[in-house]
Amino acid sequence: MGIFFEIHKDLPREGPGSHASMLKALSLLKELPAHSSILDVGCGPGKQTIALAKETGGAIVAVDTHQPFLDGLERRAREAGVADQITVTNMSMDALAFPEESFDLIWSEGAIYIMGFAEGLRTWRPMVKIDGHIAVTEITWLKSEPPDECKRYWDTEYPAMRTATENLHIVRGAGYELIDYFTLPDADWWDDYYTPMEERIALLREQYADDPEAIRLLDASQMETDIHRKYSAWYGYVFYLARRAGA
Repeated sequence: MGIFFEIHKDLPREGPGSHASMLKALSLLKELPAHSSILDVGCGPGKQTIALAKETGGAIVAVDTHQPFLDGLERRAREAGVADQITVTNMSMDALAFPEESFDLIWSEGAIYIMGFAEGLRTWRPMVKIDGHIAVTEITWLKSEPPDECKRYWDTEYPAMRTATENLHIVRGAGYELIDYFTLPDADWWDDYYTPMEERIALLREQYADDPEAIRLLDASQMETDIHRKYSAWYGYVFYLARRAGA
């Protein structure tokens, strides 16, 4: 994982997203109480965590397993004046140790795929308060019959990718009532994620020019951006917003 974290070091985000998309998602959670208790799962460097703290006034627990991300988030939270709202915790998303009905909102951008969409929704549901909310982004097929190169790539990298219709069925089957969903604009992939990643890859190619294994891993990361540049019409990240139903 060493080269992975070198590629991702100091990226503004660890996946597609933007402040505008976060605000749109929050605007759809009309029943979210003021000063909510929020769990940010797979927070990464925490750009969205700090924004959530500012926009909601809530108390946020931010979890990730990469300590440098959490250390950086703590530092930036102090600089942003929201450190008293954010608690960082080094914890795996598949072993979240929080009591039942702890949170008004569970938020996760670009991370639930690690567990799998269905498994994450089912596993996290008991920690959501009755009538509380969940807001997650998941990579999703947007059109049927993608080109062969695109299909082969994602069949290898994330074979569990589904259509929005399939994911909505999963949301309901996991015990939630759908509120809304929307596709992130393509700029959300590039501005804070792929563009700085490509710049980082170019620098690392010079540093590791004599290391074939490192170059192989850099090529794999570059392939991801190249595939998206060619085939973004066929897949994207979708924000799914739902309410916990029943007891």
